[in-house]
Amino acid sequence: MASQQSRCHSFSSASRLLPQPSGVTMDDSFLTEDKSTQKHKLPQKRRTLELPATPLSYCQAPVPAEAGKLPTQGAPPARCGHGFHRGTEAAAHQRETIRALEPLKAKLVNVNEECNERILAMRAEERHEISLLKKEKMNLLKLIDRKNEEKISLQSQVTKLRKNLAEEYLHYLSERDARKILIADLNELRYQREDMSLAQSPRIWGEDPVKLTLALKMTRQDLTRTQMELNTMKANFGDVVPRRDFEMQEKTNKDLQEQLDSLRASYEEVHKEHEILMQLHMSTLKERDQFYSELQEIQRTSTPRPDWSKCEDVVAGGPERWKVLAEGKNSDQLVDVLLEEIGSGLLREKDFFHGLGYGEAIPAFLRFDGLVENKKPSKKDVINLLKDAWKERLAEEQKETFPDFFFNFLEHRFGPNDAIAWAYTIFENIKLFHSNEVMSQFYAVLMGKWSENVYITQKKTVAQLLKEMTNADSQNEGLLTMEQFSTILKSTFPLKTEEQIQELIEAGGWHPSSSNADLLNYRSLFMEDEEGQSEPFVQKLWEQYMNEKNEYLQQLKQELYIELHEEVTLPKLRGALMSIDPSLDKQTVNTYISQAFQLPESQLPEEGDEKEDSIVEILQTALERLQVIDIRRMGPREPEPAS
Repeated sequence: MASQQSRCHSFSSASRLLPQPSGVTMDDSFLTEDKSTQKHKLPQKRRTLELPATPLSYCQAPVPAEAGKLPTQGAPPARCGHGFHRGTEAAAHQRETIRALEPLKAKLVNVNEECNERILAMRAEERHEISLLKKEKMNLLKLIDRKNEEKISLQSQVTKLRKNLAEEYLHYLSERDARKILIADLNELRYQREDMSLAQSPRIWGEDPVKLTLALKMTRQDLTRTQMELNTMKANFGDVVPRRDFEMQEKTNKDLQEQLDSLRASYEEVHKEHEILMQLHMSTLKERDQFYSELQEIQRTSTPRPDWSKCEDVVAGGPERWKVLAEGKNSDQLVDVLLEEIGSGLLREKDFFHGLGYGEAIPAFLRFDGLVENKKPSKKDVINLLKDAWKERLAEEQKETFPDFFFNFLEHRFGPNDAIAWAYTIFENIKLFHSNEVMSQFYAVLMGKWSENVYITQKKTVAQLLKEMTNADSQNEGLLTMEQFSTILKSTFPLKTEEQIQELIEAGGWHPSSSNADLLNYRSLFMEDEEGQSEPFVQKLWEQYMNEKNEYLQQLKQELYIELHEEVTLPKLRGALMSIDPSLDKQTVNTYISQAFQLPESQLPEEGDEKEDSIVEILQTALERLQVIDIRRMGPREPEPAS
């Protein structure tokens, strides 16, 4: 019995050492264990579970009848059985956990295999491109070798022709000298023979020998003079070639020179193309390495793309409203939409707002201490209220600041008692809905991020464009051809590039399959929905305006040649503005400078005044101030002189 008790006691101790079920929580490190580690751990768990088998057999042995009288002998078997069941349940739970994790492990293996296949495909494509570039390089090298061989062959032919010409020239000189000597010898022999014949038979001629001798002497003198002239002519023009041969040689030389120049130009072109290809090859290698490192970084740090369809059951209105909200938006925009939906729900649940106090940093229309009632208007009511505020602002003389006007408008609309409540309510709504065009623009102007002239100028531009299209519509049908639409855009925005005009045409509804004769309903481009959202055409106009402003300020920064943290003086800023935009008039330049240095235009010193150099400002601060106002290019930038 003592042995049975000790065995049962050891079994219960071993059962207490078994791993307990984890319940709800699970360690994430277990998910990353590889296959070999899991296979190694399973036998250990099995060996742990097999340890209580022997004590269990002892605990289940029959007990003699005499032992049943002892009050303490029945307890150990019960404890042993309880420990066994706990160990069995733990092992079963672990097996279930392992089986549940098997699909996840298979999924991880599949994802790893897919990533490896993509990497291999990218590497195969890169190897294919590299092989094509190498083949093209070899072909170019062969072409260069052939051109060099042709050049060497032509040079050798020219050298050989020159050598033959020199040999022929020497041969002609030797023949000329030999002919001169031979002619002189022949003349001398003929003279001797004539003298001998005259001396032997003077009577044959029947004339006076003295006269004949004198005539012969004069004739010899003429012959000598003629021979000298002939020798002189031969000496002067002995190396002259015939014109026909000269022209033939000149033509051949000209053709060879043209071929040589053509080959030299081809070689230079091929050499430049080779250098360009090498640069492209190096840039391709750098891009490949960069993409590969980015791929590795993405594989290491990226998270799965969210399933936005899960939001259908959460957003008010169900799948249909979520489909309308999510149409044409990327993940970042969808996050804003989801935050707006969540924030609007929380905003509707609020009955009161806490006042922000009376500090100087608090806007004037929000200065209140205590609880403020939430009026809980609908989104449409807020948008209509903002539109009414803009209409009243455009109708007045704009003497007061925009925040003061906004609060006075609320007091006039809802009374002094409810004005602060409506101010807090509208402020919280426009701060929340960033995706709404009317609310976001009103919030930017109200908080001083934009000048109200930015909004007013853009509205005037849109109205002017609509007026131009209406004037071009002679039939007043609301239709224009694509050619008319393009012409109006170019005349209204003469500083926009062809690419920007094309973007506006595409935003207006033009497709690559469309022709210039297709009709466009231009009035639909300027319509707004019930929430004040404009059509893509007007949104593209606004987007291009913001891009042009940022580009203008970037050119201004580059023209100053200083860093953002450095100081810029008033004359330097004025010179940079006139340099990048020579069409600026003096009044516009003073307006920009007044905004950049936060000085009234009446206090600005005249150009050339010594006080100008004392007015300085940090460049980054000046650019941020210019970003607030309506700053734009007034004319084309003068092209830089060619070096």
